[in-house]
Amino acid sequence: MSDHHSDMNGIERNEPTLGPGAPRGAGPAGSPSGRHEAPGERIHHERRDERRFIRVSPPFRVRFEDGQELPGADVSVGGFAVRTSRPLRQGERLSASLLLTVGATELIVPVRAECRHATAEADGRHHVNGFEITDIDPPHRELLRQVVRSCLTGRQASIESLMEGEDPQTPRKRKAAQSTPLPPSRPPKPKGRYVLLFSAIAILALAAAATAYRNFMLIEPSFAAVTAPRIDIRAPGPGILEAHDLQAGDRVERDQELTSITNSDLESELILSRASLSYNEQLITNLKEHLASAGGGQVSIASSARPESGDAMNFETVSPEIAQARIDQFETARDLESSRITALEARQASNDIYSPCDCLVAWALSSADGTYINESERIMTLIRTGENDVMVEALVHMDDIDRIEPNQTAYVSLPNASTPIRARVRNVALDIERQPRAGFPSWVRQQQNVASVLLVPEKSLPAESVGKPADVRFTEAPLLGATAEWIWQGMRAVGQFGERVYRAVTQEDEQREAG
Repeated sequence: MSDHHSDMNGIERNEPTLGPGAPRGAGPAGSPSGRHEAPGERIHHERRDERRFIRVSPPFRVRFEDGQELPGADVSVGGFAVRTSRPLRQGERLSASLLLTVGATELIVPVRAECRHATAEADGRHHVNGFEITDIDPPHRELLRQVVRSCLTGRQASIESLMEGEDPQTPRKRKAAQSTPLPPSRPPKPKGRYVLLFSAIAILALAAAATAYRNFMLIEPSFAAVTAPRIDIRAPGPGILEAHDLQAGDRVERDQELTSITNSDLESELILSRASLSYNEQLITNLKEHLASAGGGQVSIASSARPESGDAMNFETVSPEIAQARIDQFETARDLESSRITALEARQASNDIYSPCDCLVAWALSSADGTYINESERIMTLIRTGENDVMVEALVHMDDIDRIEPNQTAYVSLPNASTPIRARVRNVALDIERQPRAGFPSWVRQQQNVASVLLVPEKSLPAESVGKPADVRFTEAPLLGATAEWIWQGMRAVGQFGERVYRAVTQEDEQREAG
């Protein structure tokens, strides 16, 4: 750092000094050139274009590398000046040590410097040689700076002042610092709350965008519900329904006995038919014995083959030929009674009702107090719960049905579910399927401007969900639709969780008040 400008050699200078006195470099008349004085001025400055560092004149000496010590004239952070009896060569580079007197201690600051000018004093016997410091260690430079600052405050430098945490300031700066106190520093605002704030705003904006896309861009049906194939169990004949323990929601296995029907008329008719069969068999046996013992003579035979008719039993005597014809008639009547008994037994066996599949009971008629039912009256309703049996049926308005195709992607949301279920369109029909399905109200199907769309979910739905309404959205852009559904379902799950927590807290408060 240069203490003088390179083009200022040979120009008469006005060096800064502390206190009154003739400055170094004054002319013969003792009046300095370029000096600006003011009454009471303590520091006399030179022109601003002459120097880059302020010089002070503390007591110090300069020791050169050959051991020669010279008295110092002034010193600054960028250079120093020494008095010699003869001028030094300009441009000469030397190694020196500045011996600064600080109280009772002497500080040594090693530097490398270059001689920039040599100026003769007024008496002509001494010369002031100015040096520019070209190399100095940072710690030594800081020490030199503190010594210069101490001198600028108007007090002598000391070890105690150099060890203070702050550099001494000039009286003007101290006065300004006292008159205008610094405002109290405010603690830095935490960045975490701003991050949370902007994150919450982003989440709300994303949820609003997903909700708007879901409500306005996706196809929403008029009604949708979870359905499954329905099997209606009806009474094969009139009678009294026997007791059973089946209720809605029970599971039954294939060929499991469900219930039975007691038909007293059928049982009475079966008893009479069996008695008539036994009578005919005995009558045929007796006739054959009489015909064999008659030896070609007359044979006595009964006039009727049905004793349950209530007519009086009469006997008559006939020839063997007529007796044989009567035996043939009795055998025909016996075979007829046997067939009739078989039919009655089949009807009676059909009154024992068994499950046709591994199903779920959707509805069962109560058997309390001996319920009487008529033929074809519904006793139970079973639901098939096998693989791909439980599906979702949706009614779509005719204005939107042209946008739905088979195998199109849709998303199904069940009540109290936190994630949507991906499904595909199985078929689109203007009428319901031929096989009746449980879980879909019949009054909904009476709408005339809707079409039935059957959806097959990729994830199997529980059988207990049959009959529950479903929220269905058909999408033409699977990626955007899936993103909107997941975001919307996530916000819905958060809302449901908050509602459950609120209800739990409310119930606890009510229990405490009641207790």
